[in-house]
Amino acid sequence: MRLREFGGFAASALIAGAVLWSFVTTDVELSRLMSAGPRIAGFLGRMFPPDPTVMAEIMKGSAETLRIAILGSLGATVLSIPLGILASETMVSRAVFRPIRMLLAFIRAIPLILVAMLMVGAVGLGPLPGIIAIAFHATGMLAKFYAEAIDGVSRAPIAALESAGAGPLVRLRHAIWPQMAPVVARDTIFRFELNLRESLILGIVGAGGIGFYIQTYVRSFQYDKAASVTIAVVLMVIAIEGINVALRRRFA
Repeated sequence: MRLREFGGFAASALIAGAVLWSFVTTDVELSRLMSAGPRIAGFLGRMFPPDPTVMAEIMKGSAETLRIAILGSLGATVLSIPLGILASETMVSRAVFRPIRMLLAFIRAIPLILVAMLMVGAVGLGPLPGIIAIAFHATGMLAKFYAEAIDGVSRAPIAALESAGAGPLVRLRHAIWPQMAPVVARDTIFRFELNLRESLILGIVGAGGIGFYIQTYVRSFQYDKAASVTIAVVLMVIAIEGINVALRRRFA
């Protein structure tokens, strides 16, 4: 058996073993799931018909969620530009990009909800901790995307400028940026969409947004009002998804 075939077989066996181990060691009982059906139906029944009297709260929470996503994405973009350059092996030496990549991996490893809780404890309730949490957490991924976009460009224009004595910033502006601009635009738009989805749940820990109203109504057993907010969230996500698809096609 060839080494490549053995590697593929070993990977398949490892995946199959992990799935089997998960089923065997996890307390999954189909009978429990079947018996939960009536309770789920009862919960959903209490949510309908939705209560339209909370429209003012929905508009306020939706606007705050959108502001958190916009400002958090802006902060992440500003932070990711220099970090993406420093994490690129095309732009800097190994001694620089290795630690930066480790830093970005560390940032990505911290759960967003934990960052939001820490920020709420540090700066108090409201949208500010949500903005900081989104900006911090998104930087770990966005800077990685930017670095990969830089490293993925054609080397020929870069080599031509290097032979002419051009410095790193000149190479970035005239040889790298024209090639990576569509990729950067696509990744930034995608990250904004993800930030919006994540900002919807930040209200659960008091970091502002429409999620605050969802957890408030659910905890107070006002399920009809929670249903109205949930419908608004679904419509918002669908609208943003449509806008992002159009923008991605524009920059493709």
